[in-house]
Amino acid sequence: MNSLFLVAGLLLSGFVQAQPAREPLFTSFDGTKIHYDVVGAGKPVVLLHGFISTSESWKRADVRQALIDAGFKVVMLDLRGNGLSDKPHTAEAYRDNAELKDVIALMKYLGLKNYDVVGYSRGAILTAKLLTMDKQVHKAVMGGISVDFSDPNWYRRRNFHEALTKPGSHPELQSAIDYAKKSGADTVVLARLQEFQPVTTRTELAKIRVPVLVVNGDKDTDNGDPKTLVDAIPGSRLVIVPGDHGGAMRTPEFAKAVVNFLSK
Repeated sequence: MNSLFLVAGLLLSGFVQAQPAREPLFTSFDGTKIHYDVVGAGKPVVLLHGFISTSESWKRADVRQALIDAGFKVVMLDLRGNGLSDKPHTAEAYRDNAELKDVIALMKYLGLKNYDVVGYSRGAILTAKLLTMDKQVHKAVMGGISVDFSDPNWYRRRNFHEALTKPGSHPELQSAIDYAKKSGADTVVLARLQEFQPVTTRTELAKIRVPVLVVNGDKDTDNGDPKTLVDAIPGSRLVIVPGDHGGAMRTPEFAKAVVNFLSK
């Protein structure tokens, strides 16, 4: 009995932190449970977060509220292996575009058709592949990325995978690895995400026919020259906003560019 009073006292005093609520959860095609949020009303748009990140990153960005205010229904999810979603460690859980299958299945589960997609950094890489997999995508925004991800041996993907599986192999990435560990990210999962990162070839990009906007920070060179992606996708266009790779997506200018593009 005394132990029960002790636990209750610790909870009240804040020494024992309650686990964040994972609901709502969606059970995907292979049984993996995916955390998601839906806010706003109107035309659906799904936001795809980047690497070593979660859907919480969108809640700190102006674009989320700007889309709600503009009359969009905003869908955010923690991609498998991240945040409040399940974090399986097996290769089978990440191969064959499993993350994109989650997105497609979630939108069907929610009954949302003819939707737009906004992806940033690794989320933009997923967006490119989604455009080749789901004809329900109406428009897409790809932020903080160049065409370099179309190369299966892209050095950024390869180096991150090696840094996560061979400690000390890439000192230049150690600060990112340290940040991942500090933030509570699962480094086994992060390695899987790089190992099985979707590749959309230049041939596939050239066949995209939906409207695409590429947005990049004026101080962002992390993932290469965004102009190369515009050159690869017919009819796409580029908007430059203030900020480096970590900050551009949080700016009012990014929000304005996205809302203006999706509202037309």
